[in-house]
Amino acid sequence: MSSQGSSAAGQPARPPGVAPGDGPAPSAELLSASRRQLLLESAGIAISSGGFGLVYGLAARNAGFSPVEAMAMSVLVFAGASQFAAVGLVTGGLAWPGIVLLTALLNARHLLYSAALAPWFRTRSRARRASMAYVLTDESFALSIAHFQRLGHLDEPGYWIGAITSTYIPWNVMTAVGALLGGQIADPGRLGLDVVFPAAMAGLAVGLVTARRELVAAVVGAGVAVPLGLAIGPAAGIVAGGLLGPLAGMAVPTKRAATGRTGGPETPSDASREARLLADAEAAVDPRDEVGLP
Repeated sequence: MSSQGSSAAGQPARPPGVAPGDGPAPSAELLSASRRQLLLESAGIAISSGGFGLVYGLAARNAGFSPVEAMAMSVLVFAGASQFAAVGLVTGGLAWPGIVLLTALLNARHLLYSAALAPWFRTRSRARRASMAYVLTDESFALSIAHFQRLGHLDEPGYWIGAITSTYIPWNVMTAVGALLGGQIADPGRLGLDVVFPAAMAGLAVGLVTARRELVAAVVGAGVAVPLGLAIGPAAGIVAGGLLGPLAGMAVPTKRAATGRTGGPETPSDASREARLLADAEAAVDPRDEVGLP
């Protein structure tokens, strides 16, 4: 297999320096394998999203929201942790300007998600990007960015597949279940429903660590976010960790910089890399290994 020709999957190598989404489209085999992996990952995340939605529905009802109000908030706002915060603030009698300000701060991490996805979607119209922003969550970001990186190319249908199947449907369905159950479950935490979401996101984050830069960013981000979140509040911890972690990762020299190389590929050819990714994606969904959800 030539490093300048096509890969085993029939995909030509992407020229160095090509921006995300601008390179040649992935081969049909690679696209199919990556989407199957995306669906498998989405199925695991759907369990945590559903559990989180159930807890929100219960919390909203216990705070005095009607079933219609609780479900409408999930459908129209669709903001996860900010919905929990808003329910608590409404119950505490805080005026709406304060609720808007505090929930906006809690959702400030989405600015970082949007900045990371922007290079992939810059060729799309403003209206299409706005519609995709509506379903942007922690889960859809993690799933889609990993999917795009596997392909080396934008896959807009893949973004919707991950966002809708992993989060939007299970969140809203289980919100309705929790809202209708109402006060019948006094303490959802006793069932362990309050830990499924952070546990699933931790698993996704581990899967995204593929090199020194990602490892440094993850360690620094967690090291800043956790203590600051405990000392000041989750919103401050998320924003500070989300900013300082990537900055620390960017400060780590790449292999090319460390070895003083000024030209040529930094890693094995894109063609061989794609073949390896295809093999990994196929192995991840081998029917012989599918004995349960990850």
